[in-house]
Amino acid sequence: MQNSVVIDSSELINSAKDVFEIEANSVLKLKERVNENFVRAIDLIYASKGKVVVTGMGKSGLVGRKIASTLCSTGTPAVFLHPAESTHGDSGIISRNDVVIAISNSGETQELLNLLPLIMRFGVPLIGVTGGVSSTLAQKSDVVLDISVEKEACPLNKAPTASTTATLAMGDAIAVCLLKKRGFSYEDFLLYHPSGSLGKGILYKVGELMIKGDSLPIISQEVSFSDAIKFVSEKRLGATLLVDENLKLKGVLTDGDIRRAVIKHPDVRNLKVKEVMTLNPKTIGIDELCAKALSIMEKYSITSLAVVDKNNVPIGLLHIHDLLRAGVV
Repeated sequence: MQNSVVIDSSELINSAKDVFEIEANSVLKLKERVNENFVRAIDLIYASKGKVVVTGMGKSGLVGRKIASTLCSTGTPAVFLHPAESTHGDSGIISRNDVVIAISNSGETQELLNLLPLIMRFGVPLIGVTGGVSSTLAQKSDVVLDISVEKEACPLNKAPTASTTATLAMGDAIAVCLLKKRGFSYEDFLLYHPSGSLGKGILYKVGELMIKGDSLPIISQEVSFSDAIKFVSEKRLGATLLVDENLKLKGVLTDGDIRRAVIKHPDVRNLKVKEVMTLNPKTIGIDELCAKALSIMEKYSITSLAVVDKNNVPIGLLHIHDLLRAGVV
């Protein structure tokens, strides 16, 4: 039975700080190892016509599962293969078009080494993620990514702590670089997360939520400012779209524009709306995702977007209230 040790709060706080410092330093040292080997690993995965098979035992395996999951959610198909199960049939998950990422801090994990003959037989590219740069795994790998640490955060220097953090960071770096290389967009990311807070409302397109038809607030840019105010008040949307004689969008008049115009022009009786409207308003296409529309609204601190066709003719108005009601957050 373990003996209980009395530790005061200050010692606990200092111990926690030591863990953070050791692990942070271990991750920062990885920056010095981002070299041609790392680029080769990215190129191997990017050029692959199959999936990434991530494998590792124990704590390395747990980190490997997370790396595989992150790759999947950022546009790179990946699965996790348990090395111990691989020799009992699960190795069939590996195909000749795949790339294998094998994780072992020592590089001598026997269950992992047992998988190497099959990888060699298939001629599948092998990326070894290890702290043992002269280990068996390193020698058998096509590319070696060094995740060695000076010491573990564990005071016994035994429990995988700093080493697993470094491995996790290396996996994140791989996923992010592949994301950039693939041109993986914000909309792509949301499509991989259709449930939960990340993708709530993601399936909605602009055309499904926009205001259209008789409810769409459109008037000529040639009307008087006074008439435009009445129109905005009647529609109760806080904005109206202004068009020219060809019905092309020229501007927008919002509640804010009205307030600023009244302050600037004490006498508005002879004022045309085109003199005070906001020119070149932000627009969006009907087939765009509502998530993209919300991103534009947040970026420019606006509450509505004109929806236009390819000729810049307004066909709808998308209001932030409609997005929020639909759960696009």
